[in-house]
Amino acid sequence: MRVSQKLEYACRAAVCLAKQYDGSTVVKLEDIAQREDISPSFLVQILNELKRSDIVDSKRGKAGGYVLARPPAKISLREVVQAVEPGLLATPANSSGSSGPAVSNVWHDLSKSISERLGTITLEAMASEAGAPMYFI
Repeated sequence: MRVSQKLEYACRAAVCLAKQYDGSTVVKLEDIAQREDISPSFLVQILNELKRSDIVDSKRGKAGGYVLARPPAKISLREVVQAVEPGLLATPANSSGSSGPAVSNVWHDLSKSISERLGTITLEAMASEAGAPMYFI
């Protein structure tokens, strides 16, 4: 599966916000960009898409920034994907030809499985995994 850079950055930004989430603390755009090594100009576009999908909220002003619109346990990875790459979860069109229906059924089943799996992964789970210590031997 090929994940676009935009989706990768959206996921990283969302997980970054999940790690900082307490319901009220906002995180500055520059802080997210620096922590996640994302261009601030590209990040603002991504965060605006997440905002339109009610995944993040923004606060204006000197003390402004971004915060998740809901607790991280209530936001699934599928929502993030739908916000920035809705075509990734689109069900392919029916194929023509004598083998078309069989091929279409496989693609439909795979698309459904991926969508269901993404729906079970929360930002909270991703944030706790991202914060786990790594051990090197």
